[in-house]
Amino acid sequence: MRRIIVDEPYQSGYSYTLSRPVGKDFDPGFSPDLTPSEMLHLGIFGGDYFTQVPREFPAEWFDGVALSAPGVGAQKQLNYFGVNASQPLAEWQRKGWIYDEDPHGWFLWYCRYFMGRRIPEEDTRQIKRWRNMRRHLSQLQSHCMVGDITCQPRRRQALLHWAYDTRKY
Repeated sequence: MRRIIVDEPYQSGYSYTLSRPVGKDFDPGFSPDLTPSEMLHLGIFGGDYFTQVPREFPAEWFDGVALSAPGVGAQKQLNYFGVNASQPLAEWQRKGWIYDEDPHGWFLWYCRYFMGRRIPEEDTRQIKRWRNMRRHLSQLQSHCMVGDITCQPRRRQALLHWAYDTRKY
């Protein structure tokens, strides 16, 4: 087990323990298509989720990843599908989707889960939210031809935020 102390503006001083090997021992009901690194390299959150490379994650996750400059905000051209598909963090907070341990929401949870952190109650909640995104995948499969990645780009970008790789549908 390894202890991580977060020294980032979004959560300075928070610490957690990595109790599982990186990228392994996931809940049997959780099988994301993409790793955090793959998601970042494809282009998510308009480059605005992290505006600098967080030291708590492997630097190689961010090699070649376009990030927005602090204060610039999300830039849709940095997203894989070239559209905005996110709500602002303030909206996530208003809806109660944010857990104190992960103040940036699901993707921060997923990065830490992937690294090996486990918080059973929160893991269950976030995995349930991830599963609920499958309804959007079903809609995509019902309305788009296989291989047409130009069909429903906003839905595809939103699914990409949840580690679903819609390029294969």
